[in-house]
Amino acid sequence: MSEGQTIESLNLKKPLDKMTAKELRELVIDKMPQIVGASGMDKDQLLKEIKEELGLVEESGSNPYKDQIASSKRKIKELQAKKMELSGTDARRDKDKYRREIKKLKRLTRRLSAS
Repeated sequence: MSEGQTIESLNLKKPLDKMTAKELRELVIDKMPQIVGASGMDKDQLLKEIKEELGLVEESGSNPYKDQIASSKRKIKELQAKKMELSGTDARRDKDKYRREIKKLKRLTRRLSAS
């Protein structure tokens, strides 16, 4: 960590936990070059590394549904890929089916992350 580098010195527009993975990567690349491999990290890893570098204590109130959220997001990506593979007029019904399932899973992940 650079001498005197604190969370205030980073001039953040919003809290770290509310930043997207892309924003966190940009922050690490621009202002924290001592953290290596940021482009390959997901949001949780980035947050952990940034907080560790700044000397912030990780709160123990981690989301208990983290694994379920991750599996739902993987399922969403699979369904989106299947939906994109479909073509033609006969596939319309199947695309609607995938769209509804994706919407249901997204709603679930939002509810789980809010709790």
